[in-house]
Order: sequence, then C-alpha cells, then structure tokens
Amino acid sequence: ALMESQMKSQIIPFVDGFLAAINEYRENLKSDNSDNRQRAEYIKSVLNKFIDDDTGKGLGDLLENETKYEMGVKAFDSLSDEDKAKTDVVKESDKVYNKLSDKEKANCADILTILAQSNGKATLMMENLITRAADTGDDTWIDRLSQTDNDVLADMLGLPPTDAVAQLARLYDNDARKVLEMWDELRTELESYSKADSDVKNFNEDKYEEAFDAFENIGEDPSLDEAREVFGDYVDAQTDLYASAANAQTLAIYEKLQEYEYGDGTLLDYFLQTSDEISGDISVLYPLVACLSDGQRAGLDFVSLKELICIAFTDSDSYDEASLDSLEEISIYDGVDRGIYKKGGVALTSDALRVKASAQVNEDDSLFSGWTITAMVLTGVSLVAFTASAISWFKYSSKLSALTEQINQHREVLQMMWGSKGRGAGEFGGWSVNDVFAEGEHPEWRQPYESYTSGTAISKGLTIGLGVAMVVIAAVTTYLAYRDMVDHYKVEFTPIPHYMVDEKDITAYDEDGNKIVLKNQAAYYKAVECNRTSSDEYYKNVGTCADMNGDVGKQWLALYAQKSDVNAPILADSLLVKVKDTNLPAGYKTGIHMFGSGSAFNLNSELYDWNKSAPSVMVYFKTDLSAAKAGAVGSNFSAGSLAIAGGAGLAAGAVISALAVSAYGKKKRAEA
Repeated sequence: ALMESQMKSQIIPFVDGFLAAINEYRENLKSDNSDNRQRAEYIKSVLNKFIDDDTGKGLGDLLENETKYEMGVKAFDSLSDEDKAKTDVVKESDKVYNKLSDKEKANCADILTILAQSNGKATLMMENLITRAADTGDDTWIDRLSQTDNDVLADMLGLPPTDAVAQLARLYDNDARKVLEMWDELRTELESYSKADSDVKNFNEDKYEEAFDAFENIGEDPSLDEAREVFGDYVDAQTDLYASAANAQTLAIYEKLQEYEYGDGTLLDYFLQTSDEISGDISVLYPLVACLSDGQRAGLDFVSLKELICIAFTDSDSYDEASLDSLEEISIYDGVDRGIYKKGGVALTSDALRVKASAQVNEDDSLFSGWTITAMVLTGVSLVAFTASAISWFKYSSKLSALTEQINQHREVLQMMWGSKGRGAGEFGGWSVNDVFAEGEHPEWRQPYESYTSGTAISKGLTIGLGVAMVVIAAVTTYLAYRDMVDHYKVEFTPIPHYMVDEKDITAYDEDGNKIVLKNQAAYYKAVECNRTSSDEYYKNVGTCADMNGDVGKQWLALYAQKSDVNAPILADSLLVKVKDTNLPAGYKTGIHMFGSGSAFNLNSELYDWNKSAPSVMVYFKTDLSAAKAGAVGSNFSAGSLAIAGGAGLAAGAVISALAVSAYGKKKRAEA
C-alpha cells in the first residue's frame, strides 16, 4: 500500500514531467546538430554503464526506446472516459507490456520500477545525465540568455504590461526559485577566481602520479603503518586532483561568461549578483529559466547551476576525447535487496499488533465453525429422538403382537361356539364377533389393544420421520465438518513476508550520557529460507521462506534474522534443540524468540501449531561477545541491518533507496 501510494503521489507525477528530458535525449541522438548529437552519444555511453537487471541492458540503450509507462499512457489515452474510470495508467502499462514478445520486452525499460527500486545514487546519476543530454536547440541556453531579458519575454507574450508580468510569474516563478537555491554555490566559486587560479597553477601532478603508483603497486602483505601511509597519500592526492579539476571548471566558466555582453555589463556580472538582491526581485531569473529547454527545466532538481553552464560550454570535440574505459558496468540495483518491493514482501509488527494478533488466534482457535457445531448438536438430538422412538415402536409392536395373538385365540374359540349354536359364522343378533368379544366377554382388553395399536402407529411414524431427518442433518453436518476441515488444514497460504519491520522504541544515549528514547523506530529482519522448490504446492505463495509448521495448518510460523553491528553474532555450533523441556540450559541466556520478547519461544506453541498435544521445541544459542566489543561490521539497510528511519518510519526505509550503497563508492577506478 505504501509503494502504491508513493507511485501515484510522487513517482508517476515525476515521470510525467521528466519525460520531456528523456525525449530531448532521444531527439539529440538523431540530431543533425553535431554538438547535440555528440553530447547525447557521450551521455548514452555513460548511461550504458548502468545495467538494468530485468532486461540485461544498459540504461542508455533502454531509454532510447519507448518505456513501458509511455506505452501505458498511450493505451490509457485511447480509452473512453467510462473505461478510464475503471483502470489506471499502471494497469494499462502492464496490459501492453504483457503482449510484447520477449525480444521486445528486452528493449523496454520499466521506468517506474527503476525509479522506485534502483540504487539511490544510480537513480540520481541517471536523472543528472539525462538532464545533461537535454536541449535540442541549435544554440545553447547561454547563447539564448545573452539575447533575452524580461522586456523581450514580455514582447513575445504580446500582452499589456500588467498582464505580461503576471503571466511571466505563472510560467517561470517556480523554476526560478529552484535556480535561486543553487545561486550562492556558483557565485561563491566565481568570486574565488583568484584562489582557484592559484590552486590550479600549484597543483603538483608529480605528487599525484607518485601517490597513485604507490597505491597501485602496494605489496600483498603490507604493514599497518605502510598501508595507512600509502592509502592516506592516495586519498590526499585524489582530493587535490578533484579540487583542481573543479577549480579549472570555475576558471573556464568565469572567463567564458566575461565574453558575453548582457545589459549594462556581462553575463559574469549577471551571475555575480547576490541571492539577497535576486530574492527581492525573483523576475531577474525569469530570462534564465525561459532560455532553458523543457527537458532542462524538468531536471533542475538533479543538476547544479555550474553543471548547466558547463554543458553549454562543452563542444563536441571534448566529448569525442573523453574516455570511459575506466568506468565499470554496474547494476542499477547494486546493493538493493529488491525483495522489500514485492507485493506482500514486507510486514509490520509492533507490540500493539502482536497483542491483537495473539488475541485473534485464541478467539478463532476452534476447528469447527458455529454452524457446524450447531449441526452436530442437531444431529445428536435427532439421533437420541430416533433411538427413543425406535425403542418405543419395538415395545408397542411387541405388546400389540402378544395381545393380538391372545385375542385371536379367544376369537377362534368364540367362532366355534357361535357356529355350534347354528348362527352365522360371523354374526349373532346383528353383532359381529369382534363387537361381542370386545364389549361383552372381555372389555378389559379393548383399551390396551387400542393403546398398543395407536402407540405402534405413532412411534412408527416418528421413527421413520426422525430417521429421515437424522440422515439429512447428518449429511449437512458431514459437509460442514468437511468444509471446516479443508479450511483448517488445506488453507491457501497468504504470502510469508520476505522482511519483517519491527516497530519499537530504542533507548540511546547522547555524548553527555543523557538517556534518549527514540520513538517508533524500525528494525528490519529478513526471512530465513528453506529448500522449497518451484514444484512444491505452496511455492507460489510462500516462495523459499521457511515455514516452521511444514506448510500445514492455519498459520505459517516463520523465522527472521537480522544482521546488525550492534549485536553479537550467533555461534552456529552453539545451536541447541530441547524437546519437552522449557528450562534454560546451563551456559545459555536466550534462544529463538518472538518479536517483542527476549525469552526462548516454543516453536510448537498452540498459538501457531495445529497439533495441541505437540511436545515443546525450544532452540537456544550463544553469541560471540568478543566480536560485539570489537565492533563487528554489519551490512547496510538493504541487507537487513538496524536502520533508524526517523519520523518517516517504514517510508524512509522501504521507499528511499538512496540508503543503499553508492553505485561507485566501492568500485575501483584506474584513472582520475
């Protein structure tokens, strides 16, 4: 959700604006203007040193083609208003991209992903370089500025003076204020012309060469003092070289600006105005902004004013002579673990969330739902009723059968008696044998006979009805129980997050020893992996993240580890498993524990284990305290170290990839 919000609120709006610079880069690559083409070709060569892992190609080649996002914009714009309301540009980008062949995809940059996930330094370099490649004009922006002032701009608008002033402010004020933020840095350098000239003249090239050679040829096993001396000399020499190069640029800019007449003086006088003077009348900068190309204006956040001037003063020969052989190729995602950007890849935990989660587990711990339990009760009740009715039916039937047999015997005797008196076999004075028998000879049998007959009929009906009902209810119960069992034991796993972000207060101390509590800080933990493969059932959901429940049951139980330079490392050979024993083993202080707790945790806890009778399993370990005291080196944020994210919390860690290692910092360069 955080990434989607960041994408919509920041990355997409930025890309919409920065496409102006990218398009000018593309246009210059095909330009008839040799200066523009050479500049773009040089920038392309530098950009190709940054490799996009998803396509295997350099950014220079990729950005020469239409990006995935641009394809999506076209597709989105072609939709009806009704269809636009149902989708967005990103979804349309995915649709178009998925229809491309593998060959086409390899030439298509996913600019949104690159900006969101790449190494922060690589991203800034890309944005800086693209801005340098912008401006498709036949002349430079400095040439245009030398012939432009506010009167010229007002005349171009063709508006009354008051309206022209307001329109110029609308067009240029925002970018003018960006230029003003860079103003003092350039002005300070221009004012230090004399010192810069002296430093360039006094640069000791021999000293640099000696330091560089010593660094290159240092032995395989130098002493500590020798290593410190050689490396120190090299750093000092490189610092002097970079300073000398920057000073040389300053001298060139200073002298070149003097050649341009502007107003009552020169462009040098224009750039030597103080920021206080300009802030009193920001319109002074409107001509400068107006003379920048749309692409240059789009990249004002990524270049300095000095760089913009250098771009204008660098000719095609300078680009031809520049050597890039010493620059190594590097992934734009160098140092960034991209797992944190996968959907479901990051989970947030805190004390409040832990308590809530535990409560939910306990409340919803029953295997069967309320409806299933109700059906089970009804099945049981109907079974009891059916059994009672069946027994009653049997008893009444038995009694009725015995009484009927006795009555039939008497009926046969009376039948014979009637016949001996010469009467009809079944009649006597208009009465039937049964009537005479019941009313006359044995009235005491009539009531039991009727009772047994009625009881048998009723119990028979109830037994049959209850039997049918019981079968139906039992079938429903069986289905509900089966469904609950499937839900409980055959769940569709939710993704196991690759990272766990644990929010907590961190206690620290300042230089004076005062206690400081850093509120709502975040520590990042990475999931421990297992040997699950793509052919396994739940791989799509949980990937290679280890599930201590063995992919069975309602919940996954994952292990997370953190590399940190403030905690002592775990000694692998100290790992100790204790079964059916929750006592702390001798020599151990802790073990694998839950977030928010320091004591060892039962990995077979009923909170997360479907088997309530499972024996306890505790895993204990020891740590290397000597390494902690020595200050063991930890990894950076992207590898899971403790990151102080400040007030931004997760946002500062998961979105700002500039915390990753420098794209160039760890790369050895053979030349200055």
